[in-house]
This record gives sequence, C-alpha cells and structure tokens, in this order.
Amino acid sequence: MQAEGCRGFRRTFPSRRHVLQAGALGVAGLSLGRLLADEQTRESASRARSVILLFMWGGPSHLDTWDPKPDAPAEIRGEFRPIPTTVPGLIISEHFPRLARLAHKYTVVRSMGHTDPAHLSPVHHLMTGHIAPTPNSDAAPATRNDHPHLGAMLARLKPAPRGVPTCVQMPWLVSHPAAPGGTAPGQHAGWLGSAFDPFLVSDDPNRPHFRVAGLGDPSGVTPSRHELLRTLDRRLGESDYDAVRQRAFDLLLSDRVVRAFDLAREPPRVRDRYGRNTHGQACLLARRLGEAGVRLVCVNWHNDGANFWDTHGDNFNALKNRLMPPADQGFSALLEDLDHSGLLSETLVVWVGEFGRHPKITAGNAGREHWPQCYSAVLAGAGIRGGAVYGASDRIGAYPATPPVSPSDLTATIAAALGLDPHREIRDRLDRPMPLVRGTPLLDLFA
Repeated sequence: MQAEGCRGFRRTFPSRRHVLQAGALGVAGLSLGRLLADEQTRESASRARSVILLFMWGGPSHLDTWDPKPDAPAEIRGEFRPIPTTVPGLIISEHFPRLARLAHKYTVVRSMGHTDPAHLSPVHHLMTGHIAPTPNSDAAPATRNDHPHLGAMLARLKPAPRGVPTCVQMPWLVSHPAAPGGTAPGQHAGWLGSAFDPFLVSDDPNRPHFRVAGLGDPSGVTPSRHELLRTLDRRLGESDYDAVRQRAFDLLLSDRVVRAFDLAREPPRVRDRYGRNTHGQACLLARRLGEAGVRLVCVNWHNDGANFWDTHGDNFNALKNRLMPPADQGFSALLEDLDHSGLLSETLVVWVGEFGRHPKITAGNAGREHWPQCYSAVLAGAGIRGGAVYGASDRIGAYPATPPVSPSDLTATIAAALGLDPHREIRDRLDRPMPLVRGTPLLDLFA
C-alpha cells in the first residue's frame, strides 16, 4: 500500500519570497515570513463559530484536482485538462467546474507535505495535530494511547452550548479494508477519555428514512443507552462525570439537535443541489449542524466499496466518473449556501486528504501511487482570503517548491480559527506537558 520512491525527482526549496503565487493571481499582502503573528493578528484569525472538515479519505491526486501541470510530460500531467477559474491565473481540473466558478471564495494550499506514505497513521497526524504513536504504519489501530482528536480537545476546553454536541463525525470512522490496523487512529478522544469522544453518526444521510436513533425520544434512551452512559470514562472526577453524563442526556433529548439532523426539513430542490448521494447529503447535514451550534463537523468520505480516493489503478476513470463529480457538487453547494446566508464569514471549511498521489502515472494500469511529499488542501470562510494560492509545488508536483505545510500546521490553523491557542500546554494522563497541537497556524491565510 505504500508508494515507491520517485527516482529522478529532486527536492527543491526556493526562498520564502516565492511562497505565494500572488502576482499572477492578483492577491497581495500574504507572506510566510511572519510565522508567529502578534496577538492582534491571532485574534483576527479566531473568527470561526464552526468548522466543517471535508476529509477525502484515500488520498486525492493533487495533479488531477487542485494543482494541474499542463506543461509537464504526458506521463505526469495525465488525461485531464485544466480550466480557468474566477481568479485570473488560477487553474484547476476540468472535473471541478462548479468549484472553478467559486475560486474567489477559497485559498488553495499547494505545498502540503509530510513523509508518511501509509493510510492510517497520517489520519492521526491531521486529526490530532501530532504524529501518530506508530508512524508510517497501516498496522497500528486506534487505541486510548492516541492523542485526542481536535474535536475532543474542543469539547474539553471550549464546548458547544448545552444540548449540542461539540464535534460530530459522519458517516463513519474511516478505515481501510486492505490495512491490517483497520480503523485509523486519532478519531476519538484517546487518552483524554471516552467522555469526550466526538459524536459519531454512522448512517448514510442519503438513505430515505435517515434518522439518528434515540435522539429526541425519551423512549429511545434504552437500558443499553443508560449502560453506555455509565461506561463514560470514570477517570474523570465525580463532579465532572456527572456533568458529562448530564450533557449526554441533554443531547439525546435535544429538540435543537433533532431538528438539525432532520434533512426532510430541507426543500427537495436544495437536497438535489447538494447531490442525492452520501457525500452531498453529508455536506448538507454538516451545514445544518453548524447552524445549530456544532463547533466541528468532520465529513469523512464514505465507505463507497471502491477504495475511496485510493486510486492505485484506473485513476482517471475513477476520478471523473465516481469521485470528483459528487465532491464538486457537494463542496460548491456548501460554499454557496454559507455565502448566501452570511454564515461563510464565521464558518471555516477545509477540504483535504491524508496525502497526494505519485506524479508519475503507473504504466499498465493508469493509476497513481501514494505520495505524501506534496499535495493540496483548500480553505474557505471565517476570514480566509479568497482567490489565493498559498505555496507552490515544483514543475511536476513532486515536492513543495516553498516551505512545506504539515498536517499539524493545518490542524493548528483550524484550532486557531476556533479560538484555541495551538501552543497551549496540556498534560496527558501521565502528567506529561505537551502543546495542544505541534503545528504552526497559517495565520497569513486570514485577511
């Protein structure tokens, strides 16, 4: 499952003055020179009432989505044409036509990079802001020794209002059938304790009678649910345990949450606009949950039965027929709705996978192998500058041509947007001090 090294590719890191391709895109005032902003700038980044993380599980090909290389050799550039966007000089793939019309609303980060070619362990890096206890591994499953998911830390430090979950994950916890470890680490509260686990919705929101069992109905709080509540992490102090237990009951009986999960309240034309598929309806549900006060919503690319975005073979047919159309439709509808309602100014939307794909197409099966050294992410809303490209890749998309952005840097950016200090010292259950997140927030992305 791990990609082979790319022979003949040379790592190059030009000076920081090239970090932003701003000249051609008409965007000024961004720089990577100030990595640690002053307090006033940090506060200006803390605008997000909520965050929606669209996690493209499997690793999308950056060259075939957000970072086309039309001048590269055919075995690099692939089959797709780049198309212009609403931002002069910014091109993306032809199979993102809706998103091309919204480029003035988002920033593309083209210098994401790390060194872990596995599927499972990079999930921990992104979701927690810490490298996994067992890095470079598809064999190490989730354990309670993992660092806490950012949503769990948020629940501990800045919880949502009473009766609303702080963090929701849907429509499943990501796992890979070919990975010995199965479920990826970093998706629950880890050593913080199960009381702070994100609220998991493990159902398909596109199902005709989609419903989260037990919500809003006292009869739904069955003995098994009472038992579930009694198994909340008893390492908490008694008063804390009682408070967490009460919050769990509040959630189960909350009308506010029940209404948010009821997609039938949306007009059919709105549901059609997001796409009548799992990902599209999850994007719509994420918008509704954010409106209800959920602070972090993680939309994981669903178990599609076809290895997700992990396109080792038949990369181009999989992208253009199965993956990119629903991603384009769901993401664009989400941005449009948030923009029209005025909520985009206080909602951070992030689109990213665990890595990119190999620049050189695999001969014989038209696939692309794992490539963590360079890939792309997209951010919009909550003060993010629109119409920009942050960082750059080299001429064939093999390595960042500017200082790389790590998964933990992206996590730190999300934390800062939510008003958390990424460098705040926390202590684990062994009383060891550590930063909340090990990355550096990309504060230059914010206007």
